[in-house]
Amino acid sequence: MYAVVGCGDCGSFWVVEGHPETTTCPSCRTRHRFESLKKFAETDAADAAREARTALLTGQSEHAPDELDSFAELESRAEASGMTDDEYLERAGLDAERVREAGERTTGSQSRMDVVREALTELDTPTEDDVVTYARERDVPADFTERTLEKLVRRGEVSEHRGRYRSL
Repeated sequence: MYAVVGCGDCGSFWVVEGHPETTTCPSCRTRHRFESLKKFAETDAADAAREARTALLTGQSEHAPDELDSFAELESRAEASGMTDDEYLERAGLDAERVREAGERTTGSQSRMDVVREALTELDTPTEDDVVTYARERDVPADFTERTLEKLVRRGEVSEHRGRYRSL
């Protein structure tokens, strides 16, 4: 359930989902009890609530167009507008076909981060030296591997216990 409500302090309208105890006006940041707010529209669909809010706003504006398209129609038009990837590349002075071919040649190659993660899963309880060796064999610099292991431990993606690493 969605409701279009209005602020008695600043006159703003906004959409509220469900029936919360309180809600805050996005314009003036005043907190209101939901039950005491005037509901200008109530719908089951978020798009319908946004359209009702838009209709309220256009009714207040002297510069509003007479008829507005639905959000679904506007979204569809936005997706259809703009240029294709090929047009973008060609305007940037690149040959789109050569770019596509280069991408196909590199498909399947791994990033350096992927190589470090792969080492952690492929090796049995690896040490830092094991991971560095594995990565170095795949052209990943040792200093990158060491920094990456530290980052992964800090993020909680990998644990380190007594010099042994394990993916979590």
